[in-house]
Amino acid sequence: MLSAPGRVLVVDDEPPLLRMLSLYLGRLGYPVTTAETTDAAWKLVEANPAAFTVALLDGSMPGMSMDDLALRMLQANPAMRVLAASGYPVDMTVLSAAAPGRVAFLQKPFTPEMLAAALRGLLGAQEEKL
Repeated sequence: MLSAPGRVLVVDDEPPLLRMLSLYLGRLGYPVTTAETTDAAWKLVEANPAAFTVALLDGSMPGMSMDDLALRMLQANPAMRVLAASGYPVDMTVLSAAAPGRVAFLQKPFTPEMLAAALRGLLGAQEEKL
């Protein structure tokens, strides 16, 4: 388990997936906040940019594009990381150029172990146990 996990903001428009991701992340020791819309996610970050260590963003949601939301979040909090997750191909070029080393992509579907590994890689964290 991480010694001092940061809060994760999970943004997805599928409530069952939000619950499952919250469970996975909770088992890894992360406190989690969820948002079902891109606007709700942005309002949370805008109100307190330092509240979140990482945002796990669904790659295809209605409303603001994932790129726009991620760029806003990364600009609001220079320490934040973004993990994009999608079942579809996602071009990470713009985000990677704007925030080198602060963004990563995780192909859906993924296992809890794959999620843990992606977070470790993004955050440089030590081994966690599921």
